[in-house]
Amino acid sequence: MHFTLSQVAALAVAAPLTVAAPSVEPRQAQKVTIDLTKKYQTIDGFGFSGAFQRANLVVNLKEPKQTEVLDLLFNTTSGAGFSIVRNGIGSSQDSSKDYMNTILPKCPSAPDGTPDYKWDGKDSGQLWLSQQAVKYGVKTFYNDAWSAPGCMKTNGQDTNGGSLCGVSGASCKSGNWIQAYANYLIKDIQLYQENGVNVTHLGFLNEPDYTTQYASMSSSGTQAADVIKVLRPSLDKAGFTNVGINCCEATGWNVASQHASQIAAAGAENMVYAITSHEYTSRISGVMKTTRRVWQTEYSDLNGGWSTAWYQSGGTGDGYTWANTVFNGIVNSNLSAYVFWEGVQDRATNNNNNEKLILVDGQTYQVSKRLWAFAQFRIVRPGAVRVGASGGSNLKSAAFLNTDGSVAVVIINSGTSAQTVGVSLTGAYPSVSAFFTDNTNDAKSVAVTTSDGTSSASVPGRGMISFLFRGASNATAAAV
Repeated sequence: MHFTLSQVAALAVAAPLTVAAPSVEPRQAQKVTIDLTKKYQTIDGFGFSGAFQRANLVVNLKEPKQTEVLDLLFNTTSGAGFSIVRNGIGSSQDSSKDYMNTILPKCPSAPDGTPDYKWDGKDSGQLWLSQQAVKYGVKTFYNDAWSAPGCMKTNGQDTNGGSLCGVSGASCKSGNWIQAYANYLIKDIQLYQENGVNVTHLGFLNEPDYTTQYASMSSSGTQAADVIKVLRPSLDKAGFTNVGINCCEATGWNVASQHASQIAAAGAENMVYAITSHEYTSRISGVMKTTRRVWQTEYSDLNGGWSTAWYQSGGTGDGYTWANTVFNGIVNSNLSAYVFWEGVQDRATNNNNNEKLILVDGQTYQVSKRLWAFAQFRIVRPGAVRVGASGGSNLKSAAFLNTDGSVAVVIINSGTSAQTVGVSLTGAYPSVSAFFTDNTNDAKSVAVTTSDGTSSASVPGRGMISFLFRGASNATAAAV
């Protein structure tokens, strides 16, 4: 999404959280049970976007601050360790304001005409940011279009909605542009590949249930299926058999669920990698009915001034709120990925609200605690499988079996007092480490004591702690 201030005010937000201030006195040890035999969804990762030229804010930073910000985003030991980058595929005629320019500023006169692509080698700073992400080991790149070029749409412009010519109920005198749009999207990922970035996931819609004055295109799930049925074989023919199609970036969970149902009814479900949703108009709730993976691909707090707080009563943009938001999606709704809106943003945009993780203002930057909420999940690597985790008073726990055999355990202390948490797995884990975040600490290492196969550490009230168990000789779970 991309907002004006009036639109920010109009969108739905979560209810304020009002609870007592936390204390730091430890309580009786709490016990968490990990069951590796209970397996749930596979995790694709956690990420952010640099769309609408926000990536340029990092491009323009001088050293050492540029590397510092990159480390905050991608470093798996000192930063958030993000593993997904969501790029916007531009459709605008130029880069005025903060728009993303198209690679096809002028369409051929007919859908089967030869396109004259124009590539600036920058893509609003997103190519450079993606290239840096590759250096940190990131392998998941999701390129997503807000709209097709205007010449391919019923309204003749990439803004203000309109439908893609040729989908159900959208005919145009110029003809059917579905194949031309598929070719356009494939050209984008070819250009990234030629520049060292392998796009792994491709989207062709963004909030198709929301019409606005910037790049936007309307679509139902049924109409999206028309595109999917052309795009999938086109990708395969071009040699991109491993590029997954994601759809449809609805403004909220309820509409995304409708899209999933409509795509399935149209016979295109098996051609989709993931059903994608945002959380602006309806929050994630329950498990979506689909055979596909489900990603939350965009959400942020759009209200209130810039905040770097971890916990504040009534705060919707604080780190603690976001720890619970991500936890809810991953654990209660079986999401395979959670992607924040903007990784970085400047002070002027949208009155300097909380839709970013890092405030980049010229040659200075500030880090929000939202980033550190995501950092607590950095030990959950792509390909991990969520496994059973339960137990403990005022604790929210989740566990993940990584592909290297390590076990990541993420715990939120919902209580107001500090608690000692014990976690145990059958077999020897020679290496057990833990780190926590609260009001005054950012992913700080904490001492772990191990006794009788149980590893314990203290987590502050309203804090979050993560354990990483490595080197197991036996991967069988045991109750604490």
